[in-house]
Amino acid sequence: MDKNQATGLFLISALLLIYLFFFSPKSEPEKAPAKPVAAATTPAPAADSAAAAATAAPPDSAAAAQALGAFATAAQGTAQDVQLRNDNLTVTFSTKGGQVQAVRLSKYKTFFGQPLDLLDKESAKLDTRFRTTDGRTIRFSDLYFQPGAAQPITEGNRQGQRLTLTAAVAGGQIEQVYTLYSDSYELGYDLRMTGLGNVIAQEPITLTFLDRVRQTEQDRAQNRNHTTINHYLATEDNGSLAEASENPEEIVISEPVKWAAHKHDFFVAGLIAQNQFSTGKFTSTVPAATDSTNKFIKTLSSTLTIPAADVLGGKGQFRYYFGPNSFQMLKEVAPGFDRNVYLGWGIFRWMNRFVIIPVFHFLEQFISSYGIIIALLVLLIKLVTWPLTYKTYVSQARMKVLKPELDEIKEKYGDDQTKVQSETMKLYTSMGVSPLSGCVPTLLTLPILFAMFNFFPNSIELRQEAFLWAKDLSSYDVFAKLPFAIPYYGDHISMFTLLMTASTLLMTWQSNQVNTAMQGPMKFYSYLMPLIFLFVLNSFAAGLTWYYFVSNVITFGQQALTRRFVDETKLRAQLEANKVKNKDKKPGGFQARLAEAMKTAQEREGEARKQGPAKSKNK
Repeated sequence: MDKNQATGLFLISALLLIYLFFFSPKSEPEKAPAKPVAAATTPAPAADSAAAAATAAPPDSAAAAQALGAFATAAQGTAQDVQLRNDNLTVTFSTKGGQVQAVRLSKYKTFFGQPLDLLDKESAKLDTRFRTTDGRTIRFSDLYFQPGAAQPITEGNRQGQRLTLTAAVAGGQIEQVYTLYSDSYELGYDLRMTGLGNVIAQEPITLTFLDRVRQTEQDRAQNRNHTTINHYLATEDNGSLAEASENPEEIVISEPVKWAAHKHDFFVAGLIAQNQFSTGKFTSTVPAATDSTNKFIKTLSSTLTIPAADVLGGKGQFRYYFGPNSFQMLKEVAPGFDRNVYLGWGIFRWMNRFVIIPVFHFLEQFISSYGIIIALLVLLIKLVTWPLTYKTYVSQARMKVLKPELDEIKEKYGDDQTKVQSETMKLYTSMGVSPLSGCVPTLLTLPILFAMFNFFPNSIELRQEAFLWAKDLSSYDVFAKLPFAIPYYGDHISMFTLLMTASTLLMTWQSNQVNTAMQGPMKFYSYLMPLIFLFVLNSFAAGLTWYYFVSNVITFGQQALTRRFVDETKLRAQLEANKVKNKDKKPGGFQARLAEAMKTAQEREGEARKQGPAKSKNK
């Protein structure tokens, strides 16, 4: 590794560290669901039924009439749980409020082996409120709804079931109609208010969604820092709350919103409007950093409004999405919904979306081991970028050929670094060598580098996929658990990170042996960066560190193969020919500006030396 290569490494490392700092972003087995298209509406399990039965005494009818007015007729009843179910979801509704109470994802488990409940009675609450013409505020959670029998439906090639919960009030009725198809993670939701146009005020109806998120992944910090609320406006602009912030976050939207989604690292609970929501308000809070015993890692809250006319006119149509945060699935749900999978920004997102993901899913069709898929992905990328790697190696070979002249310059001018740099630039110009030719090809691979930092931690395909000693390629591998925590490192040893670091150090040492021009601080820095990334990447996804270890191994092979094609004797002859050809040539472009800057620095240094003795004599 010569000075130019070290400069390139420095730029890459600095950019990577900046990117990571600002943009990085941490029970009993479930019974198998029934095979029919969707189960009939059934009572909840015995434990839930017992809890439902233990309801408070009915409210005093006079107090209910005072609070709810014409809607008090639905204020008394017994809360019961009813369910819709397919092979993907079990959705539980409560007749008290008539809204979603719990959602279990049947095909997924938590990292700890428990059933994965995206929402449950304790962690989440959905509610709807509206104003009446006599000034009262009515909440669905104050009303009891009567459930009808789940009706099988067929629409085109899709089959499913439909559940209707009804509350007869004020001479009309409120209907909440839910539709669950057999092959879907989406739950259709129609909100209808019929015969109530004269009692409901023409003010926006408000939907609220409180969601206290539980830890489902190995790394609590990553789980929390990847949890947020995303939204998408009718103007096709998207936004989100800051994911990794430890402070309360809030966004207030005063324009139409198409959808809002609570993203739980690898899963999403989203609400999509058939038309649009009028406004939105989104907040998030986190428990105190010292409270590691809190079973909730972040609290999310969404408040969305819809015109009362939409609901009264039969246009209150929505969809819930309760499912995996999979790019392939989400892009079919709604426009912009795939933004819930964070793939980076700008060119890095483009690289992931149109290059990395398609290649990854192509390999998935033929190979079941994701560790092998990652290795093949590295190999393909290395083959595509080999021309850039080849140019970098040729640049290193040129520096090696020029070593005698470079050593001669250093010996001649000694500690006068300005003169050394000036003469070195003259040598480069005469030999036709660019000081940036070694680092520019490496910098061109940055989009792939940064794309990988976003792809591996956010790819649900890697979640809980084991490879070698790693239990989960989407999180860090734990080769050994430490009895204490090391600052900035953690309480575990990631073997993939160690292998990546060791191979990077070996590659650096080998490069420095070939290019002995690397001296002083630059040589020290070339060894320091791999050690820094040992700490930085110890808690990153095992898929990422495995990727870079394999990348280093393939790079060794590429270098060995490239040496067979680079004849240093011919390279020397070419440089000598360039020296004759460029004998009277003056540097241009970047080299000219650099040479001028060095000349100016040299003149200032000379003036400073002259003024020094003069000042001493005056004293």
